Amino acid sequence: MAPSTKTAQVQIMSNCDVFHELWKANPHEVPNLTPTTIQNCQILEGEVGTEGCIYTSFLPFHINTLEINAFDDIYVIADGKDCVFKSLTQEINERKKSVTYKGLEGDLLELYKTFVVHIHVDTDGSNNLVTWTVEYEKMNPNDPDPDTLMELYKKMTKDIETCHLEN
Repeated sequence: MAPSTKTAQVQIMSNCDVFHELWKANPHEVPNLTPTTIQNCQILEGEVGTEGCIYTSFLPFHINTLEINAFDDIYVIADGKDCVFKSLTQEINERKKSVTYKGLEGDLLELYKTFVVHIHVDTDGSNNLVTWTVEYEKMNPNDPDPDTLMELYKKMTKDIETCHLEN
């Protein structure tokens, strides 16, 4: 199968620099800001905030069982097994304000040969935009595209924005 790409953009009112700094240097703090989407994030190797750092994230659902309803509530359809994702901080680009994570192990790699997530923030005047781009290659043609994950990334962005605006 050929590699594919999905993109989701979210306009936010909070500061893009703070959002970029979170994903660059403090991804282990994300569960505190959006516990319904990521329950835990552990640093396994390397120095946080540097390329080469390896994390494991625990999501409170199995990727095949997640649905998001019209009210942005996440609920489990079936088994509720944690989705585990081990990733490498592949690139940090300060000039572009982007961070790239490459999947190394975990449940997502049961569906995808490759899974790379790019998080880019951009400010244009008063418009602050977070762009999530996923590059992936399916294991099998019948495996799902990561549409549900793209919705999850949008929800996670809004949760983080809410926390930043409250502080």
